[in-house]
Amino acid sequence: MKTLFVILGPTGVGKTETCLSVAQYLKTPIINADSRQIFEEIPIGTAAPTPQQQSLVPHYFVGNHHLTDYYSAAMYEQDVLNLLNHLFQTHSSCLLTGGSMMYIDAVCKGIDEIPTIDSNTRALIKQKLESEGLPALVDELKELDPIHWSIVDKNNPRRVVHALEICYMTGKTYTSFRTNSIKQRPFRICKIGLNREREELYTRINQRVLDMIDQGLEAEAKKVYPLKGLNSLNTVGFKEMFKYLDHEIPLEEAIRQIQSNSRRYMRKQLTWFKKDPDIQWFHPDNIKEIINYIDAALR
Repeated sequence: MKTLFVILGPTGVGKTETCLSVAQYLKTPIINADSRQIFEEIPIGTAAPTPQQQSLVPHYFVGNHHLTDYYSAAMYEQDVLNLLNHLFQTHSSCLLTGGSMMYIDAVCKGIDEIPTIDSNTRALIKQKLESEGLPALVDELKELDPIHWSIVDKNNPRRVVHALEICYMTGKTYTSFRTNSIKQRPFRICKIGLNREREELYTRINQRVLDMIDQGLEAEAKKVYPLKGLNSLNTVGFKEMFKYLDHEIPLEEAIRQIQSNSRRYMRKQLTWFKKDPDIQWFHPDNIKEIINYIDAALR
């Protein structure tokens, strides 16, 4: 049976370097599973694979969308399945990698078939968020869908807005579309997790943020600043830089906050991934052990 290898792990762990080695060994392209690296305008702030790295191994879903594009995990699921159907015609195994939990689960388990939001509804809820604020939308969600209200991250405008969009557009609760059923795939899935000691991860994350600054994160943030209200920019790195550009905090504080919020996101990723018993964990420097595990899986 065809095999999809999924190499996952928290931000800053070193997935890119490991996956380049694995992809070259398997002679297969890399399918990216990072929900922000798909945007062409922000390669520095998302630590996207460099042009040099992409020249070594073909990459899919890197810089293939614009910040103003509407894109969802459900759309990603279908796009990747279509791509895999094509790649498996010439490859016995393929490689998917990233740290976006929902994108990985969308491919491996499937995602609930939630309706695509029309432009009018999206504009309406966006206007309500801007004029009324997030707390008002949270209160409205409590009235329209109390079950989802009880579990949603009430500080995450993207989650709250999306649930309300569904309620407005369909006249049904967001909860009614969430069945959480696992879909069967016509290929085998083998998950490989990468992790390091916590202090090592902290050090790597802190340094990576400094590297982003040296590479031009400030200039990149200035370039996309006119679009700062988009959900696609509601992410670590840009939220903090926008506060700096708005003269709310100095650059040094923005850097500190990016480092802190990146470490927090890393812990959130690991908590999510650790719930999956199908993941076999490795230190990313143990590439020989990873290759041996892949070889055994293919026998």
